[in-house]
Amino acid sequence: MTSARTAHRPLRDQDLAVDRALADLAGSFRFLVDVTPLDLVEARQRFERDGRPPALRYRDLEDDPALAQRRLREVPLDEVEDPAVASLLQAKARELELQLEMLACRGRPEFRSLSVELFGAVGPRLLEEAWDILRTVTPTPPGRGPSLGADEIVAAAEAELDEYRRVDPDLGVHVEIRDGTTGLMVSNGDLLVAPTSRVAASRVGPLLHHEIGVHVLTYVNGSRQPLRVLATGLAGHEETQEGLAVLAEHLTGGLTANRLRQLAARVVAVHQMLEGADFPEIHRALRGVGVPAGSAFAITTRVVRSGGLTKDAVYLRGLRDVVDHVAAGHGLDELWLGKMPLAAVPLVAELHQRGALVDPLLRPRFLDDPSAAARLADLPQVSSLTALIGDPA
Repeated sequence: MTSARTAHRPLRDQDLAVDRALADLAGSFRFLVDVTPLDLVEARQRFERDGRPPALRYRDLEDDPALAQRRLREVPLDEVEDPAVASLLQAKARELELQLEMLACRGRPEFRSLSVELFGAVGPRLLEEAWDILRTVTPTPPGRGPSLGADEIVAAAEAELDEYRRVDPDLGVHVEIRDGTTGLMVSNGDLLVAPTSRVAASRVGPLLHHEIGVHVLTYVNGSRQPLRVLATGLAGHEETQEGLAVLAEHLTGGLTANRLRQLAARVVAVHQMLEGADFPEIHRALRGVGVPAGSAFAITTRVVRSGGLTKDAVYLRGLRDVVDHVAAGHGLDELWLGKMPLAAVPLVAELHQRGALVDPLLRPRFLDDPSAAARLADLPQVSSLTALIGDPA
């Protein structure tokens, strides 16, 4: 980090104990895995056959959410003395409460309203930007180059992690092919790859910078902090995390027209779901703006899962917010300390400045690439997200 540091002022043991209790609770379940349907290949085949909303099936929860809620209520949040830490931990506790309530009501109407409170809805500006992208950005034909399946993606991910192990030989990140997941996702610091994954070879590098260079790296750096919730994520971190991760794709030359259209289509799908559209209606709308059938099914499934999940709106919104953050003259340094929303950066920076947090152990490898540095320097001149599109793939 570049700023001067004040004398080291460690946090109180009691404050750290409360932090640890919340971090342990957050790491005891995998929220996104638990709300993601199983057997999506079979579900898509049934939908293509009869056109009716597929009956989505979910894994059994490993633990009763009510037990975790009881543990959460027992955390002595009112005993935290440091005002900055108290603010961060109280917000985190509310986020955990929402996640546990959502797990307890998967498939029920309450799930959707809780999702709006957790991830937000779709505002007019975001919806307008999404529609503008879908109307003005021309989709590119599927690439004819080589593509990688799940086993090859895992091998590429391990090779990428090996580069970070040059700095941190004890990097304990696992990569596994996992049934019941979609594409690639990071859960509690581990990279999970769906067995059906297939990615164009030209997209694998940027995608791994997204998943490993941002999601895994901030988990690892956060787990080294005295304030451990920076590993599992401060409240509201998903939007900034996904925006930063998509920015990593741009900085490495891998944000394609089709990828930007995908993020815009997710926003439109979330909006339509919140307006009451059912699965076939959302799918038809996406097909109507040129989204391929397979992608339309995947996007629709992502937004209707478990009763209606609005998380997919955060990618485009987060990207816009991170671009605006950089354009306003702010750096990205604090964002590597752990997982946090942009709104929490001032408090995190304060804690770091006074020595309550340590410098990040790992820094994204892509930032050392001169072309990535040049793209980052050009961000203040970006007036539209369409200007971020790289070479078609």
